[in-house]
Amino acid sequence: MRLPFFHRAATFEHGIHPVYHKETGSLPIKRLPFAPRLIVPLSQHIGKAAVCCVSVGEEVRRGQVIATADGFVSLPVHAPATGVVEAIGVMLAANGKMVDSITIRVYEADSQEVQVRAPLDIESLDKKELLAAIQQTGIAGLGGATFPAHVKLSVPPETVIDTLVVNGAECEPFLTCDHRIMVERTQDLLRGIRYAMKASGAPRAIIGVEDNKPDAIAAIQALLPADGTITVQALETKYPQGAEDTIIYALLGREIPAGSRPAAIGVLMNNVMTLAYLGRLLPAGEGMIERVLTVAGPGVEKPGNYIVPIGTPLRFLLEQVGARGSAKEIILGGPMMGMTISSLDVPVTKGTSGVLAFGAEKLEQEARRTYACIKCGECLSVCPKFLNPSQLGLLAAKREYAEMAELYNLDRCFECGCCSYVCPSHIPLVQQFRIAKAVNREKASA
Repeated sequence: MRLPFFHRAATFEHGIHPVYHKETGSLPIKRLPFAPRLIVPLSQHIGKAAVCCVSVGEEVRRGQVIATADGFVSLPVHAPATGVVEAIGVMLAANGKMVDSITIRVYEADSQEVQVRAPLDIESLDKKELLAAIQQTGIAGLGGATFPAHVKLSVPPETVIDTLVVNGAECEPFLTCDHRIMVERTQDLLRGIRYAMKASGAPRAIIGVEDNKPDAIAAIQALLPADGTITVQALETKYPQGAEDTIIYALLGREIPAGSRPAAIGVLMNNVMTLAYLGRLLPAGEGMIERVLTVAGPGVEKPGNYIVPIGTPLRFLLEQVGARGSAKEIILGGPMMGMTISSLDVPVTKGTSGVLAFGAEKLEQEARRTYACIKCGECLSVCPKFLNPSQLGLLAAKREYAEMAELYNLDRCFECGCCSYVCPSHIPLVQQFRIAKAVNREKASA
């Protein structure tokens, strides 16, 4: 269903229209049970890992700080459940790395109510105090980027932000957790937007929502302030509408200069999930101990959006939603930009927006032979950054990585996957570009 009351959905040039599989968008959020053991990594954000402040055998209460922030670009970690610290040491993370983690054995008979909170009078806080309070919540970018929220909202004195862009596009197929947050926690979202405006100094905010979510737009419209400082705009349903560059261009008509951040053009961007949790946790003085995420895919019997404690092992999560035995590939995030995992024993973290399970039949369909580039130009017609993926791919095959960056703007690629999606030769272009970037970074740091 499309919205009849918008003149024109805002959009950007190029992009693709994949099959969206948004069936879970109509299902209300549910809460999953607590796993017997939670594995809580000390690094769930960009920046320095937190410093453990508990010991093995110590009882912890739900909401208690179990690891403190190590400097400004760092976040504290809170106990997602009441229980006892069973182990402290390195554990496997979703990215394949071994990271310092705290294992908590959950008390099964406990009510698991949040036991540690310190309510705040937000209106009485100045900007510095507000940013410090935001850091204490432990909120990182919940859209997947995991940039500490307080760092992103810390605007240098010489920078003027005129618009806060709130990303509610959720353009990745299958993912609908942002959609349900906008529908069910609208007040939290608008409260969080006001906090972000105060922290950053932005005088206005605009919420961009794809027009395949009319109920979300209607819910937000019903609660918008009368002074017009916060507005909502429908976006065309198109991938990658929710990328930083594309949504800012669609809503404001501004382009981010190469190598710059949105602040260079007076814009600050945050995801709706991040701001909704900010509006929910900050006034209560609570920490980030759980999140809403989408569990879906053909390998899941009970797809939906679930409230899941941080640290929940994926194996337990998939058992609760009835993952079929034929599920052979698990993706964290969306199918376009998410990553596959090699172990079900890794935990849910703050940046886990979705868990997708695909069966063997789907994998067989996708296991297609790669052919040589036929120079059809399809990749050029969909690239939102107007790059030449075909030429970049040919150079990557010859390992001309430096030339890719110097002459063909490789660094402007944000790895959306549009080129790989439309390539009739099934060339893994995005994977080639990631390798090229990694090699160039290594050479630059040598």
